[in-house]
Amino acid sequence: MKSGLAALAFVLACSGAAHAQDTSMSFFVTSVNPGKGGDLGGLTGADAYCDTLAKAAGSTGKTWKAYLSTDAENAKDRIGKGPWYNAKGEKIADDVASLHSDKNNLTKQTALNEKGEVINGRGDTPNRHDILTGSKADGTAAPDTCGNWTMGGADGAAIVGHSDRTGPNDSAEAKSWNSSHTTRGGCTIEAFKGTGGEGLFYCFAAN
Repeated sequence: MKSGLAALAFVLACSGAAHAQDTSMSFFVTSVNPGKGGDLGGLTGADAYCDTLAKAAGSTGKTWKAYLSTDAENAKDRIGKGPWYNAKGEKIADDVASLHSDKNNLTKQTALNEKGEVINGRGDTPNRHDILTGSKADGTAAPDTCGNWTMGGADGAAIVGHSDRTGPNDSAEAKSWNSSHTTRGGCTIEAFKGTGGEGLFYCFAAN
């Protein structure tokens, strides 16, 4: 009887360890903009797009949230507790605090899209490293969000981060993954291209 209980305990321990070490994809950069620039259909539309891309890449059982801030919501409060892993099983961050600190593991080589591909960065053609966030460095809302992600025309602007952590200088902003600068010329995809982006955004699994 004791040996049976011991075996059961061992199986349960192993299953618990396997669950704790789930390194399946729980973070990615969108491979492409949904098609309307900064008009993502608000947070609801952006979340749904994250889910669509994740499922197309084979991810199941996760609740996906876009890392985007609005007047009413902070990006950092939307994405769960972590930890998060990219499509290759590389850890991005343990939790919200480490994600927004120098301890995160976001680089050009790890900020992959849902297909496991590297996002073009500074020096590549075309440069696609401007990632929509509408956020300050601490993950709270910034003023520029393309009208809470409902504007895709000649008006508005958005705060973007650099997925490759590289910019024209060594400033904290240039190296920021989530709060580098404001876009120019409106919220169209063409406008985003003008500063080095294509309207991509980050997706995180909140569970």
